[in-house]
Amino acid sequence: MLGLVGCKTRVDARTAPIILNAAPATAPVLGELEAPTEIWAYNGQTPGPVLRVPRGGELAVRLENGLAQDTSIHWHGVRIDNAMDGVVGMTQDPVTPGTGFDYRFACPDAGTFWYHSHNRSWEQVARGLYGVLIVEEPEPPAVDREVTLVLDDWRLDEAGAIHEASFGALRDWAHAGRIGNWVTVNGKPPGDFPIRAGERIRLRVLNAATARIFAIAVEGHAAQVAALDGFAVAPYAPAESVLLGPGQRVDFVLDATGEPGGRYALLDDAYDDPRPIGFFAYSDEAPLRERFDAAPTLGETRKPAAPDLSDPLRSDMIVAGGAMGGLGQAMLDGEMKGMRELAQAGRVWAVNGVAGDLDKPLLSARLGRTVAVRMVNDTRWPHAMHLHGHHFTVLSVDGTPDPAAGSVWRDTHLMMPGEEAEIAFVADNPGKWFFHCHMLGHQAGGMRTWIEVG
Repeated sequence: MLGLVGCKTRVDARTAPIILNAAPATAPVLGELEAPTEIWAYNGQTPGPVLRVPRGGELAVRLENGLAQDTSIHWHGVRIDNAMDGVVGMTQDPVTPGTGFDYRFACPDAGTFWYHSHNRSWEQVARGLYGVLIVEEPEPPAVDREVTLVLDDWRLDEAGAIHEASFGALRDWAHAGRIGNWVTVNGKPPGDFPIRAGERIRLRVLNAATARIFAIAVEGHAAQVAALDGFAVAPYAPAESVLLGPGQRVDFVLDATGEPGGRYALLDDAYDDPRPIGFFAYSDEAPLRERFDAAPTLGETRKPAAPDLSDPLRSDMIVAGGAMGGLGQAMLDGEMKGMRELAQAGRVWAVNGVAGDLDKPLLSARLGRTVAVRMVNDTRWPHAMHLHGHHFTVLSVDGTPDPAAGSVWRDTHLMMPGEEAEIAFVADNPGKWFFHCHMLGHQAGGMRTWIEVG
């Protein structure tokens, strides 16, 4: 059986400060009967401890660096104080080996969030440095229990060890990213999730992979989407699988309508080889209930401020480059350079013609200003565009208005090749905020910028 909470340890952030020790460890990535895999982990486990805090509560974490590399922690999706955002070189200095850093911040929004390394994240996250952060609603929804599933993939060699030689490979960075060859759920191979007929479950799902997209559906069940990237939505049954780009989350309300003794697949059909990544295995017990009321709306009532679109600050964000792309040159270190020079520098992507330099922001907005960004994916590859410190609403995709604009809030938007999307948000969190592709090799390869607020 697979663990149902994403790790071996839950930590209630209301009781005491938390120590997260980033250090080498081993984990049963290949399964309990196989030799453990050498990884990097928080407190010896991947995913790291599930951190829980009430909405509006303060989270205090001491990061201790037991690695041979600098590191930091980013609190993904939390509308956080800028100094606590964890971006090395922008909001904090690196946490060097043998030292520590104290994070302390309020959690203003309930929902499913996560934390992960933000230094050499293309390597450190791929080695296992991530965990779940749950901010609890004041009034929890009427469910029997909750299940958290952390999806990841690993690139392993023939001996079952992490494939070291492919870290930083420019070929991966210039294509879809460093996609692995071994999928895990809660740090273990796909297996069975125990369930009882008639249960109502809150199913939290996180894509912690550095490049892989997942497309999630539960065989034989009408699992209703209840939250996206942490923020509640009016529950609905999706017409097809729910796409999760790297960093994205979805909360389902799953009614256990299967038969006692039955087994139903949790399916991933994002690529050409649809596969089960787990099974809901029903006990032989009689159903807990025979009928279900309408799915409950999650207890979160706070939403980001509604953008005033009468006169927004407008900006374009055109991403280009990569394999089979049309990028011929871009700015790097203040000079225009061709693709050969860019590739030699490890930069194969650009934002508005700049290959990852961070000396100037994409935009500067005064506090409280509505911002509208037209994002254009002028590449042959998908990109999960993540904005720190804010949630945004998608106004349109390829010129078609999004019917969920103003009611669905995301911190990451998965853009398909050639897609044009417009997003909007109120710049109400002061500071310097990273804006990048969460295919983390793409970020390292130049697909990154930032915005300035206040």
